[in-house]
Amino acid sequence: MNNTYTVICGHYGCGKTNLCLNLAIEKKLSNPERNVTVVDIDIVNPYFRSSEYSKLLENYGIELITPSFANTTLDTPTLSPRIYSIFSKENTDVFIDASGDDAGAIALGTISKSLEEKGYDMIYVINENRVLSREPSDALILLREIEAASRLKAKAIVNNTHLGVDSTLENSLGSLSFAKKVSEIANLPLLYSTVTDFALGEKEVPEGFRKIKRLVLFPWEAEE
Repeated sequence: MNNTYTVICGHYGCGKTNLCLNLAIEKKLSNPERNVTVVDIDIVNPYFRSSEYSKLLENYGIELITPSFANTTLDTPTLSPRIYSIFSKENTDVFIDASGDDAGAIALGTISKSLEEKGYDMIYVINENRVLSREPSDALILLREIEAASRLKAKAIVNNTHLGVDSTLENSLGSLSFAKKVSEIANLPLLYSTVTDFALGEKEVPEGFRKIKRLVLFPWEAEE
């Protein structure tokens, strides 16, 4: 069936949804003939999840599968039955925006067996500036909680350290030692670090970095 399955997980505020959207759009642009599907399994956080960006994804021809309560006044942790369709698709790259803590990761665990059978990559996204993960050991604890609840194992780490609209290239570069330490103690490869396009400006993308766009907005920005 020639499908790929990529799970993007991480703690609240790490920027996993923004990274997920970037990766999905980049994949679609690189090969328009292939199908791309984004699955929103963030059933805990009512903000900053892929469901809020259905129009954006639609513009790129990307399918979005959302929780049953998405874009309603309900906040009940119910996965859409459509999620199981990702295992019967053909020529599709699937990106799963997972929940931000161990409780939400339990939902991901409901499809863990199918992911194991099909083959998957799970990327653990870290952000040194988040309150609960400013120490490498804290980031490792959060990772193990997500792995235990989801019954899946992370395959690599992405350093997505940022400060929202105040992000700078210097801040991204300064997080490298943190990211390398997390990679070391977790015994996982550091795939790359990210830097937002506006923080990079006209400068060259540093070695080991990947430029991404800031697609996820604060609620008040989206309303403007």
